[in-house]
Amino acid sequence: MATSERSYKWLVVAMLWFVCFFNYADRQAIFSVFPLLKSEMGLSDVQLGIVGSSFMWVYAGFGPLAGLIGDRLRRKTLIICGLIFWSLITIATALSTKYSHLVIFRALEGFGEAFYFPASMSLLSDYHGTGTRSRAMAFHQSSVYAGTIAGGGIAGVMGQYYGWRSSFYLFGLCGVLYGFFLLLLLREPTHSQAAADISPKEPRLKVNLKEGNVIAALRKLFSHLMARVRELFSHLIATVRELFSHPMVRILTSVFVGANFVAMIFLTWMPSFLYRKFTMSLAMAGLSGTAYLQIASVLGVMSGGILADRLARRYRGGRMMAQAAGLLLGVPFIFITGWTLSVPILILALVGFGYFKGFYDANIWASLHDVVRPERRASAVGFMNSIGWLGGSIAPVAIAAASERYGMSACISASSIIYLCIGLLLIYGIRRLSLSG
Repeated sequence: MATSERSYKWLVVAMLWFVCFFNYADRQAIFSVFPLLKSEMGLSDVQLGIVGSSFMWVYAGFGPLAGLIGDRLRRKTLIICGLIFWSLITIATALSTKYSHLVIFRALEGFGEAFYFPASMSLLSDYHGTGTRSRAMAFHQSSVYAGTIAGGGIAGVMGQYYGWRSSFYLFGLCGVLYGFFLLLLLREPTHSQAAADISPKEPRLKVNLKEGNVIAALRKLFSHLMARVRELFSHLIATVRELFSHPMVRILTSVFVGANFVAMIFLTWMPSFLYRKFTMSLAMAGLSGTAYLQIASVLGVMSGGILADRLARRYRGGRMMAQAAGLLLGVPFIFITGWTLSVPILILALVGFGYFKGFYDANIWASLHDVVRPERRASAVGFMNSIGWLGGSIAPVAIAAASERYGMSACISASSIIYLCIGLLLIYGIRRLSLSG
């Protein structure tokens, strides 16, 4: 590979890093201003939980479609159009004046962001082979944490001093401008030849109204459209059967559901938890609820990516080994986060959980791509992302309801059990994979 090509494949990672940064900053900002929304619109915790979950319900619902489209269309187009669309919706969110507006705009943001990860992960896998894939995806994953910190911290500070709408205008405008910048620099790589086999070229529909009546033309058009729908549905069924016939795809997806559930508890409720339990200011709660955990996750994701690439060269399922270690080592830190009454111990717990969470996060998609065919990568990410976020979408509302009876502290500590269970499940999968190979 020429030097310029080697350099460009890492430039692609850097460009997508900023897209993902806005992806997470936009979705995280609203959680830091929950106290302001609660006061201004008179919302309950369950209603706030629905605001958070409405994004995830739509995000999860369109995940499979986004994956199928990502395997059939130009991924560059999907990434840039998605970025501009969800950035405009972020700006529109700032115009909300009542509860229904928040729910609708959050849902539309979920639709726009659903198309990013399947397309971007497939594109990165075309630029990076097995020797650099975990490192490339780990570096990209660090943008998740940076965006979460920026979204939570900036929204908290700006919300305290300039009102909750200000950060949405800022993030939305920056995202739109960056989308137009990418039009000039981002290139579509050569897709797998097998992808062409999935969507063979067909003759274009030709309707000549001069040679027949309008009704005949409409029938021909309808017949053509139904044929395309049947083709897409057949491809959907074949993709689902192929992906989930592999036991490791089922295990990785189940683990992702559990990991996402716990992550959404922290992302949604940690700023409010610190605001209420430790009487922090809105700005401090928004920053502390994201910064300690996410900065530690940046270190963890880089460590996990390097470790996973090394393990993958020596062991089958090496990336999954790094993930399992991160899940199991994170268990005690999750428990302490909810249990402690000391701010220094709380910070230590958030840092510990964040660091080991990064081990898992670094290899979410790289592990999946180790067990699926290249031409199914976007579809695999789309389906797994959809199922994982559907599971995670339960967390904001479920924890809000459970905390009314048991308290938020107990609910956060209890979520450590989920991490323990999925860590053990992944170890079972690794053992099964090694015995089968």
